[in-house]
Amino acid sequence: MEQKNEKVYIGLGSNMGDRLKYLTDAISMLKHTEGINLKSVSPVYETKPVGYTEQPNFLNCVVEIITTLSAHDILNLCMRIERDLDRKRTIRWGPRTADLDVLFYGNQVIDEKDLTIPHPRIQERGFVLVPLVDIAPDFKHPVFNKIVSELFHQFKGDYGNMDDIKLFDRIKK
Repeated sequence: MEQKNEKVYIGLGSNMGDRLKYLTDAISMLKHTEGINLKSVSPVYETKPVGYTEQPNFLNCVVEIITTLSAHDILNLCMRIERDLDRKRTIRWGPRTADLDVLFYGNQVIDEKDLTIPHPRIQERGFVLVPLVDIAPDFKHPVFNKIVSELFHQFKGDYGNMDDIKLFDRIKK
């Protein structure tokens, strides 16, 4: 049976310790996983925290990969990378060394107890939309049937005012 290559977008964030190193390490771990081809890495943005705001600013970026791994395998890989980078889950939306969220898995729509794709709050989060529009402005959201740049221009969410998002750095892929 032929394996299908899926285009996947993953959002990454960090707000503890050497934030840029945590992002770089997470991207390296993705890149060096069998069945994954890292295609692009957005610029890194510094953003104010949302939800639980009594914490340091985040660094956020988005990567595009091509993979033969299943959506569940990608989710498990993201969770393993978070653990390997010492993420502790103590406060919901609290400080973290590494946070990896599967945003899109091809054009698939998955709604299961442990996995929802597309990520259910992409359209509400400037800290996801800004780096996503950098690398995938024409990618069509399979539920809203709008391209990412349209979602970006319609953004009015409470999860990261656009004035709170600043270009921070670039990571080479």
